[in-house]
Amino acid sequence: MSSLLSQNKDEPFIRKSLSDSCPASSAANTRSLRHERPSRLGSSDVSNDTSTNHAESYFLQRESRLSAKKKAEEEKMNSDYKKMYEKALATKQRLKSRLETSKQDLATVQNQLQTAQGKPDDCTSKMLEAEKKESWSLKKRISDMEEQLKVKAELKLENQRLKDENGALIRVITKLSK
Repeated sequence: MSSLLSQNKDEPFIRKSLSDSCPASSAANTRSLRHERPSRLGSSDVSNDTSTNHAESYFLQRESRLSAKKKAEEEKMNSDYKKMYEKALATKQRLKSRLETSKQDLATVQNQLQTAQGKPDDCTSKMLEAEKKESWSLKKRISDMEEQLKVKAELKLENQRLKDENGALIRVITKLSK
């Protein structure tokens, strides 16, 4: 009996007989193939009928097993899709709840920001007053120091003048004492 190899993308190689590929002619092919074999061996027609019945029952059982297997695979795939759908639905619900929580947090932070922006006038005005006072006090200190520098320069000039006068007086006294 010849066989064919069929390959589906989802299934591994599966060996199918010619009778599986053509279901309408499966019984005829089986009978003719089974009929030739015993005749070559010299068997009688009675064994031929039983072997044909046996072959037909075998193929019927095989077809029922294959159809049951296909149904089981379809049910498994359907249940897999159902599980995947339920998992996706649960994930979607979880993400929605996280989104709502994030939105609430954002609204809270925005309210806090608005209230904080409303009060800076008081804080900044106090800071500005303190900076103005500090600036004024620094300017006053600078002007005082500038005055002290002017006085110091004047004192140096007067000190130099007095030294020169003192030197002149000492010369006059030394000339008079000689």
